[in-house]
Amino acid sequence: MTDIIKLKKWDYADAASVSVYANNRKIADNLRDGFPHPYSLKDANNFIRDALRNDRSVQLFAIDLNGEAIGSIGAVFKEDVYRKNVEIGYWLAEDHWGKGYTLKAISLIIKYIFDNFDIERVYAEPYADNKTSVRVLEKAGFSLEARFRRNVIKNNIIKDSYIYSILRSEYEQLK
Repeated sequence: MTDIIKLKKWDYADAASVSVYANNRKIADNLRDGFPHPYSLKDANNFIRDALRNDRSVQLFAIDLNGEAIGSIGAVFKEDVYRKNVEIGYWLAEDHWGKGYTLKAISLIIKYIFDNFDIERVYAEPYADNKTSVRVLEKAGFSLEARFRRNVIKNNIIKDSYIYSILRSEYEQLK
């Protein structure tokens, strides 16, 4: 069977698998502090409840592999003078790292954003020490815009972060 990655709307039936996959220090260490560790079934249900809210400003999708939620990817639509921008964030179950699934999910979400919304720029903010996320963003067509020195604190460690982006015109050239 060929692995099929797609983005799908979250469902409470996904909570059990997500609570297992998300309960991973390696994942939590590369995400913002709002992502808990340990990650419980209650956390999964609360996340899915929030994901199902009808809120245009934040859209969250399950990364689905052959019918199983193995991660999450989301888009945060910015406001005011930043209203042509969307920030994306994502995580994937460690069991599925290195198989191209994150690249596929990022490609799907940027297609969704540019095909359905009047957006000019999609960006992500990986920590500078998250080399895997940096590589996958570059493979997806994102370019490094900036390195912010010592601007985040995670697990009591002050570190650098990057801004990677892809513009609509760059996306159009990739199609």
